[in-house]
Amino acid sequence: MRAVLWNTLHRKAAKAAGFEIAKFSFGLIVRSGADGYNAVMPDFNLTHHFLIAMPAMQEGVFAGTLTYICEHNENGALGIVVNRPISLTLGEMFDQVNIKLNEPKLARMPVHFGGPVQTERGFVLHDTPGNWESTLYINDKLSLTTSKDILEAMGEGRGPRNVLVTLGYAGWDQGQLEHEMTENIWLTVPASEHILFDLPPDERLPAAMALLGVDYASLVDNAGHA
Repeated sequence: MRAVLWNTLHRKAAKAAGFEIAKFSFGLIVRSGADGYNAVMPDFNLTHHFLIAMPAMQEGVFAGTLTYICEHNENGALGIVVNRPISLTLGEMFDQVNIKLNEPKLARMPVHFGGPVQTERGFVLHDTPGNWESTLYINDKLSLTTSKDILEAMGEGRGPRNVLVTLGYAGWDQGQLEHEMTENIWLTVPASEHILFDLPPDERLPAAMALLGVDYASLVDNAGHA
């Protein structure tokens, strides 16, 4: 999968770009200029959809993943994997970026592997709109923020109501995701905030499959005997 970084986050504060915080970085996503795919953009738009990795994808970084698409347009697509927690907790991450976290419930939450691109960079998927320095507004309910100010607000108990924090993201160049869809690499279904924020990570993929009326365990079993 070729990665594309882009300039879709709000430019309300240019100083947010490239902001370094200890081991992690929060800042604007800047497009890298990859133009390898020139497929015509089809009519469908997968923004605010889940991508479900087909069981046949048994190897590689996206095997067994559920990915939430934050933006999909003529330039490509950007998403984050939402069902792969890593060993780092939010409390530990806040310690490493020197921000005090006074919310015990948040401190116990896991940080997720969001994708193979810029795995040192933090991304916060959240509800509750706010005036953050670097935010991509996905729809009228959900946003993706990469600036340090949202962490500071979370630490003080005035952040968004629901959050999912990742390191890294997944990116597709122009026409690449459309091509992968024709290759039956992914299943797709409109996303659910309940699945994103209310279910534990290991239940999110089966729940997304259930939205399609398909039992993921049966699908995996059939793929294993193909």
